[in-house]
Amino acid sequence: MKFSNNEEHSLKKAVVRPTALPLLVVLWALLGLFVLYPLGKLIYVVFVTDGTLDLSSITKVFTNWYSRKALFDSLVLATSVAAIGTSVGFVFAFGTTRMTLPKVIKWFIRAVIVLPFVSPPFTSSIALTLVLGPNGLLLRLLGMPDFNIYGFLGTCLAEVLTYFPIAFMTLSAVLDGIDPNLEDAAMSMGSTRWNTFKTVTLPLSLPGVGNAFLLLFGCSLADFATPLVMAGHTFPVLTTQAYLQITGMYDLKGGAAISFVLLVPALMVYLLQHYWLERRSYVTITGKSGARSSLEGANAIAKVFILGFISVVSMFIIFLYSIIFVGSLIKVWGVDNSLTLENYAYVFTVGREAIKDTVLIALVSTVLGTILGVTIGYLVSRKDLAFRKTLEFTSFLNYVLPGTVVGIAYIIAFNSRPLVLTGTMTIIVALCAFRYDVPAIRATVASLHQIDPSIEEASLSLGASRLATFLKVTLPLIIPAVTSGMRYLFVVSMTAVSAVIFLVSVQWSLLTVRILECITELLFAQAAAFSVVLLLIVFAALGLIDLLFKIAYPSYLRQLRRS
Repeated sequence: MKFSNNEEHSLKKAVVRPTALPLLVVLWALLGLFVLYPLGKLIYVVFVTDGTLDLSSITKVFTNWYSRKALFDSLVLATSVAAIGTSVGFVFAFGTTRMTLPKVIKWFIRAVIVLPFVSPPFTSSIALTLVLGPNGLLLRLLGMPDFNIYGFLGTCLAEVLTYFPIAFMTLSAVLDGIDPNLEDAAMSMGSTRWNTFKTVTLPLSLPGVGNAFLLLFGCSLADFATPLVMAGHTFPVLTTQAYLQITGMYDLKGGAAISFVLLVPALMVYLLQHYWLERRSYVTITGKSGARSSLEGANAIAKVFILGFISVVSMFIIFLYSIIFVGSLIKVWGVDNSLTLENYAYVFTVGREAIKDTVLIALVSTVLGTILGVTIGYLVSRKDLAFRKTLEFTSFLNYVLPGTVVGIAYIIAFNSRPLVLTGTMTIIVALCAFRYDVPAIRATVASLHQIDPSIEEASLSLGASRLATFLKVTLPLIIPAVTSGMRYLFVVSMTAVSAVIFLVSVQWSLLTVRILECITELLFAQAAAFSVVLLLIVFAALGLIDLLFKIAYPSYLRQLRRS
């Protein structure tokens, strides 16, 4: 009996290889337990009371004026951060890709921009408070009276400084991908640099601009740490309202309802972003090499403005991080500015357990999350499985949702039978591994798309097992993807706060939570010292990961050649 090509393809998707079936069962069981089950419990708590449908919790969110204000403020803040952050990121990306700068200058700019990624989420907030808050350094140096940095202004500024690097990295890739011959052709026909920018460069970069806007909108909407420190009572947002509803009013159902309201725009942003990324026809890459178009010949004022803007923002970021370091050596900021090491003594005595717990949790989460991400990425890329898209979307779900939503869902799901995990290391590791494995999945998928499957087929045809082929052939070729996934997992596991703050206990403490406690108790010097120690640990760990793979990678290549 013969089948058409489409019928054969459908049969192949319906049949799962016996070797992949146990792995799929385990993966779906884990995703069901740590992704779908908590979300289902959250929805159940919001909409069901005593076994019957109850919409009062959701209705209360929309009828309460303060909750409505929090929703409105969240959307206004997210829109403002996305617009300003995307604009700043575009200027940085355009300058570094179109200006003729020494390599060391470009490296320096990129290093400064990446700095917020490896920092605790409170870093910008602490620095802005020390600089522009009560008795702020800049205010005293300029002789300015105190003004209220807290509220929309401080929150927006802190979030822009934290998230504009995301727009920079997104737009740098887009601008690098535009064929320089198109811009050169426009100018060779008499077009000015400004007209070329308006008619060629900007239209081709619009998909990247839109994607960066959506990314920053989602980041701001999900941000918990910055508004908690900088927003104050006059500018409430949904993330902090959900947290305070649970921790302050002990209203788990009310907090779950607020987080559910936050879930809706977050999913909408993800779907819009996914739709935008699918429209690849806007990006023009010819495959022909050409000289990179630059700003040579552009208006001198434009070049000075771009370079000046990049310099000012970069120096301000360096200034803020310098203030964090200096602040960690001051007794009481603005009151007693004498130098001391007491803050670090506090960190390594009172905060010693938090350091050990954070590093241990980050290491375990990094290993498990990387294994999970590489496995899912391999299955999605190399196996023609039924419901492959469903598997991919389910694995992305915890990453798409705001951390506050995921944290509340976990506390609801695992605080009662049949599975009680609250207060244990397991629940924190599970949250980190199943929430932050997405970059490892994406990096693995991207790497595998660049590898010809015939390489693996040749190994199999020579008698090697699938496991041996993966370990000896595939894995060495995707080592860069594995490394990037591990780096990201370790950084976010060390600096996470919005989700894990609901899961910490007396037995397990985290550095970010200790920093938050110091800030709320106005112990800014101790908070700065904690931040410096956390940064040093992160940089040391990233260097160690790179060193280990640099040592291991040549051996993998030699093993591949022998195979």
